[in-house]
Amino acid sequence: QVQLVESGGGLVQPGGSLRLSCAASGSIFRFYTMGWYRQAPGKQRERELVAGITTDGRPTYADSVKGRFTISRDNAKNTVYLQMNSLNPEDTAVYYCNFVPALQTWGQGTQVTVSS
Repeated sequence: QVQLVESGGGLVQPGGSLRLSCAASGSIFRFYTMGWYRQAPGKQRERELVAGITTDGRPTYADSVKGRFTISRDNAKNTVYLQMNSLNPEDTAVYYCNFVPALQTWGQGTQVTVSS
């Protein structure tokens, strides 16, 4: 069973940056597109896919983060990253990584709070 462990979240002021990491267990990581999702506080909607990256490194982004977030991956380390710049309060959420499309199993996520 694949396990996903996210890290790197925290409290940051508007305009600041954070880098999230996600380590995946197992041997299937390099064969699949990976993504970063987020769930805003108090929202009942499904997690929003904000960035994805194919096995050969081609990224895609939601319009809300395009030009500010950069997704990358290291297949040798089974790790996917999300560099987040120019953060604003609307980016406040719990961030999760998962495959694209997502597995039913999710990690614990990492909290990102953007506030002055």
